[in-house]
Parts: sequence; C-alpha cells; structure tokens
Amino acid sequence: MMGGRALLLLLVSALLVQIRASDPLLYEPFDEDFEGRWVVSAKGDYQGVWKHAKSDGHEDYGLLVSEKARKYAIIKELDEPVTLKDGTVVLQFEVRLQNGLECGGAYLKYIRPQDAGWDAKEFDNETPYTIMFGPDKCGSTNKVHFILKHKNPKTGKYVEHHLKFPPSVPYDKLSHVYTAILKPDNEVRILVDGEEKKKANFLSADDFEPALIPSKTIPDPDDKKPEDWDERAKIPDPDAVKPDDWDEDAPMEIVDEEATKPEGWLDDEPEEIDDPEAAKPEDWDDEEDGEWEAPKIDNPKCEEAPGCGEWKKPMKANPAYKGKWHAPMIDNPNYKGIWKPQEIPNPEYFELDKPDFDPIAAIGIEIWTMQDGILFDNILIADDEKVATSILEKTWKPKYAVEKEKEKAEEAAAGAGDLSEFQKKIFDALYKIADVPFLAPYKTKIIDVIEKGEKQPNLTIGILVSVAVVIVTVLFRILFGGKKPAAPVKPAAEAKKPKAAAETDAAGSSGDKEEKEDEKEETAAPRRRSRREA
Repeated sequence: MMGGRALLLLLVSALLVQIRASDPLLYEPFDEDFEGRWVVSAKGDYQGVWKHAKSDGHEDYGLLVSEKARKYAIIKELDEPVTLKDGTVVLQFEVRLQNGLECGGAYLKYIRPQDAGWDAKEFDNETPYTIMFGPDKCGSTNKVHFILKHKNPKTGKYVEHHLKFPPSVPYDKLSHVYTAILKPDNEVRILVDGEEKKKANFLSADDFEPALIPSKTIPDPDDKKPEDWDERAKIPDPDAVKPDDWDEDAPMEIVDEEATKPEGWLDDEPEEIDDPEAAKPEDWDDEEDGEWEAPKIDNPKCEEAPGCGEWKKPMKANPAYKGKWHAPMIDNPNYKGIWKPQEIPNPEYFELDKPDFDPIAAIGIEIWTMQDGILFDNILIADDEKVATSILEKTWKPKYAVEKEKEKAEEAAAGAGDLSEFQKKIFDALYKIADVPFLAPYKTKIIDVIEKGEKQPNLTIGILVSVAVVIVTVLFRILFGGKKPAAPVKPAAEAKKPKAAAETDAAGSSGDKEEKEDEKEETAAPRRRSRREA
C-alpha cells in the first residue's frame, strides 16, 4: 500500500515539474492595457507616447509607438530574476513595422538587476542591461542586433560584445517574430519567424566583436621605436649618377614635321554653319531678347571631306623624351622591417568555460525612431524551445497568414501581383547575400542599392546587376589582388566604336580610362571635324 502511495506521489511530482517546465518564465501578450504592469520612463528626453492599440487588420492588441521622431522608454520589472547560466533560455517577441522603418530601432533590452533604491521611472539609455536584441535600421545600419554586456572578472568592467554578421531586418510591413535561443553549450541561435538565420558561439572570436575572452598578449604601450630603426625596404641607389645625355627638359610631345595635309581638306569651310532652315521667331524682340542668331549645325560639306578649317600638323610622341631622372631603387642594407611594439601579457586576460551572464531582472524598450506605427507584442522568456514555438504558432502565424493574403490581394489589385511577389523574393535573397561574411566591407553599399530598389521596383534588374558587379569585383580582387588584365591594343581599323561601346568604356575605372585614351591617340584615324590633322 505504501509502495502505491509513493508511486502516486512520484507521478504527481513529475507531472507538476512537467507543467512548470512548460510554462513561460514571462509572457506578455498585451491583451489588457499595459498601465500598472509597465512603467513609462519619467526622464524628460522620452516624450514619445505609448498606446495600447490593435494591430492593423486584427483584433489583437499590442504596445504601440504612436508618434514620429520621438524617444521612447518603458520597462517591466520581473517578479523574479531569470538566470541565464543554467539550461536553455529563449528570448522571443513579435514586432510589426506598420509604417515601415526608415530610421529607428525596434529592439528589447533585457535589464540586469539594478542598485538598491533604483526606480523604474529612471529607466533610460544608460540603464545597464545584459542583452539587447532586435531590429535596428538607419542609414547603413540594417541588422537584428544581439549584444551581450559581459563583466570582465579581472577588471570588473562591463564590455559590449556584438554578434558579427547579424541577419538583416525584413523590409515589409508585416508582423515578424524574433527569437534568440541561448544554449548551455555556449551556443546562441537567432531565428526570424521561426527560421534560423544565425548560429554562433559566445566564446568564439569569429562570432563576437570584441571577443568575450581577451587576447593573451597585447602590444606594450610603453615600447617605443628606436630612432635608428629603418622601415624602408628600398632606397635610391646612392652611387647612381644621371647620364650625361639625359635631357630632363625634352618635351613629351613634338610636332610631327613629316605629316602632310590630307587631300581634299577644306581649309575655307567652317566646321559649323548657321542652320539654313531656322527662322527668327515672330515674337522675338531684339530690344528685349538681343540680336537673334540662327542656331549652328554641322557643316554638311565636312561630312564627306577629311576635315574642315585651318589644318595644323599633329603632335607625336617625342623619342628623346625621358622625363625627370631618378636614381634606381635598390635593396636597403639597413632595412629592419616594419616596427611593432613587443607583446606583453594582457592584464585583462582571463579564461572562461561559460559566459558569466547577469540575470534578467526587467525587460525594457528604449528607442529613438523616426517612424510611428511600431507595434510590440507577445514578449516571451522561456526555458523550453517548444513553449516559444507553440506561442509563435498560435499567435503570430495566423496573423501573418492574414497579412500576407491581404498584401497579395493589394498587389493583384494594383496589377503587379506575380511580378511584385517575384521581386520580393529577389530582395529577400539579396538581403541574405548582403549577410555573407566575405562581403562585409561592401554590405553598406549593397543594402543601400537594395533599399533603392524597394522604393523603385522597376529597377529590379538594375539592382541585380549592381549587386552582381560588387560580388564579381570582390571575387576578382580576392583571386587577382585587385589588378585587372591590361586591355589588348586594337588595330587602327578597329579603333572606331559604336556609341554604345564607347559609353561602356567610359564607365570603366580611371586607370582603364587613361589606358584607353592613350590607345585611342595611338590608333585612331584622323578626325574629320578637328582643326588639326589627327
């Protein structure tokens, strides 16, 4: 009998533990007004008005940013701090940018415990946090932030560690869910709408900037470069002497004395003449408008002749030209290499098996945005991924489906349904391309091009070409060190190009352009409308 009771108690205890494990540590659906549960900052900088409002097209309520160009701050203190050191922790929230997001943040701050006597009404941008997570977009910034503030055990100072290459913010005006899953094995996963966009390790220097674990050594700040340290790999040859026949004053070009005027050159014909078909307008007033002159047109006689106007002998390269003499460069016998200070042990270095996370004692939203209509909803902290997934499926997914159908209907009504959907897929793919690590130095330019394309959908093909050019350029530089092969010199017979080809050449790099100009001078046939023989 006793054994049966013990078994029953064990089953009940296990059930209670299971129920407790399936409950969120915090869940804020904003079904009711936030007043009394959330505290609006009393700091004077934060004039933005928060409202309890419905999401556009839904009966579902959220926390709304109601005014443009304002600073906002609001905070909710937890009943008990949430520890991040043991087990899995899921941070999740929903946000809808109902009017888009040109410049502003829509992220959450997970606040660490404050000093005794701290008042929630004092919440501002200086309030210490443990994690900052969520969308931020302005100018070149377009990312889903994940920032960890971690305390250095050696110095006691807190350092911000930013996730490298975070995902981009969805560009549309639909509801989206942002999820950060912190695992006990130091892994963090970032999901958008339940789809993994980024996986990182807290202790990896490849994933966070700066790295949580500092380098073992640092350059000695007191080390100084010796005065006799020579960093020049090459020097002018001190024994070299300018040759006696080196004429520095010889010009680069001289008149081609052997040139002769082409037969049929029309010396007395001007290159342009008055348009014989032009007539003085009837309302032309000489006193007010000045003396009327017929517009000029190309002289038709010059079209059939080799040229018109005064003929002058052309210039040619001077075979005696050598330019300014410089001594040749030789290896520097005193070269010691590029000087670097010696490395010393880093006094801030420490070893770490796991991040020493501060607990989460409150959730705050502290943003400065130029857009209104930002709606926060379904803020969640859980210790079970299934709980987060369940809430996403029950709350966000039905709303998103409705919003997506409405968007498609509006596009179809505008007569651009299929094309617009295709373009959005393209832009989604381009944003993913912008997140590729080796394109990081060019991410700003790529994002700027994509955003222009979103505003002008008719430029989609041009946007694709632009991004492709950037990628090809980067790959070319990686493979060939940034150097392009020299353009082959074309024979004179092929020098004349159609207009489109000439415009393409003009769009090249400055180095290419100079090479083409030199090539053109050497190979081009005589110009008909020039006053000189060419």
